Amino acid sequence: MNHFDYLVLGSGIAGLSFALQVAPRGRVAIVTKKDRAESNTNYAQGGIAAVTSKEDSFELHVRDTLAAGAGLCKDNVVRTIVSEGPARIAELIELGMQFSEREVAGPNGTRELDLGREGGHSKRRILHAKDVTGREIERALLNAISQQPNIQIFENHVAIDLLTSQKLGYVGANRCLGAYVLDKKTAAVETFAAPVTLLATGGCGKVYLYTTNPDIATGDGVAMAFRAGAAVANLEFVQFHPTCLYHPKAKSFLISEAVRGEGGVLKTVEGVEFMDAYHPLKSLAPRDIVARAIDSEMKKSGADCVLLDITHQPAKFIIERFPNIYQTCLRYGMDITKEPIPVVPAAHYQCGGVVTNVDGETEIAGLYAVGEVACTGLHGANRLASNSLLEALVCAHRAARRMAENPWPPNEVKIPPWQSGDASNPDEMVVVAHNWDEIRRCLWDYVGIVRTNKRLQRAQARLAHLQQEIHEYYWNFTVTSDLLELRNIATAAELIVRCAMMRPESRGLNYNLDHPHANPDWAQRDSVVRKSG
Repeated sequence: MNHFDYLVLGSGIAGLSFALQVAPRGRVAIVTKKDRAESNTNYAQGGIAAVTSKEDSFELHVRDTLAAGAGLCKDNVVRTIVSEGPARIAELIELGMQFSEREVAGPNGTRELDLGREGGHSKRRILHAKDVTGREIERALLNAISQQPNIQIFENHVAIDLLTSQKLGYVGANRCLGAYVLDKKTAAVETFAAPVTLLATGGCGKVYLYTTNPDIATGDGVAMAFRAGAAVANLEFVQFHPTCLYHPKAKSFLISEAVRGEGGVLKTVEGVEFMDAYHPLKSLAPRDIVARAIDSEMKKSGADCVLLDITHQPAKFIIERFPNIYQTCLRYGMDITKEPIPVVPAAHYQCGGVVTNVDGETEIAGLYAVGEVACTGLHGANRLASNSLLEALVCAHRAARRMAENPWPPNEVKIPPWQSGDASNPDEMVVVAHNWDEIRRCLWDYVGIVRTNKRLQRAQARLAHLQQEIHEYYWNFTVTSDLLELRNIATAAELIVRCAMMRPESRGLNYNLDHPHANPDWAQRDSVVRKSG
């Protein structure tokens, strides 16, 4: 058995930031499914939204966030995260994070942060490292982690389930005691015991057939927390990024919203601009509106994609501002300085998640959740671009501070080792692959950008059948990482459908043709689901 003071599941910005801050007070285990840099953070191109210029203000950032959230943001949470953002940014820079800068006009050659603008923002406030911000954040944080002797990273380890006092049969309030974890290399299941467990597992983009997320985004944290008895909420609000590169050989490559922020214009395949018919901000409208507009144009024309055109900007500017996007498109035979980029919407961000407060506390004592896996109330019905990394930084800091003020005593209960019983090795992995594919196609076809009651009912019926099959498979065979991820995306898919069926309205990212308008009775009302029902 592995004993630690803090168990962190996930190695993105939330998990690494938290680990760095609690390491001086105890031993920390970071459990990550692949290598330490493989996370949704690593793929974030755009940047971090924070008020750092004189032309901007907290009030404007709050106003933009509330407008995007379509009446479902928690005002106090938004104000807390926005106001604490600049201090967290300063700490990140102190750790070695290098944001892009630009020269200020004048004789002294002064430089300042190069602030970008993205959809839904009224001011330039996006701090970025060219178009590879996430990669630079991971580099800075992992470098700092490497200098902390109290932190141990377990790569290629997959969490199976959370260990709770209730699950082990102890009376009293439910408390998280750690997790069972599969070592992918040895196929052994290990017990990680800790008085504090932090879920920093990211989102569930791989529930959908088309996504901008890496393969690891299988909803593990939401599924494990739900099975452990924690409340989850607002999972119907899945943000579809409007602009994923459309190319047969490109695997889920995101074309950053910053491209539109720097003047990129959406056009039909015939070259006609269309966003002015959908929103006054045109191509800079909030993501849900842009994604629905693209979906509508594609359905009207029968085209497989639309075009994002930034060719009117100087080639030198495009190459310097978007070097990664430029080089990637060039690899696929497209020069974005001379021709528009073919794009389609793809599942991008999970706005709901495990219910927490702004300090990351869940309903289960000792269990915290930070980042995309959590539902704090910041994003409401639609996340404002680049608010996600901000939320992860601020809430990780607050969770660490909360534990310093109220430290958890060591676990004193006996935790039994993992029992495989009579389970045998999986004999037909084709079953896992087939079920995985069926779930992702089901969600894409019936629970996508535009929904109906009938589509949701159809999805629920199919998922119920698949859940039963997966449940039997899970208990009859020894666990593998593929089987664990299948089990989790099935649970995440079921929860998305349940939340969507609870909400009799169209609000933010949840657009239902049978309820095409916002229902005032559901303003400030979350769709909360618990295991008990």
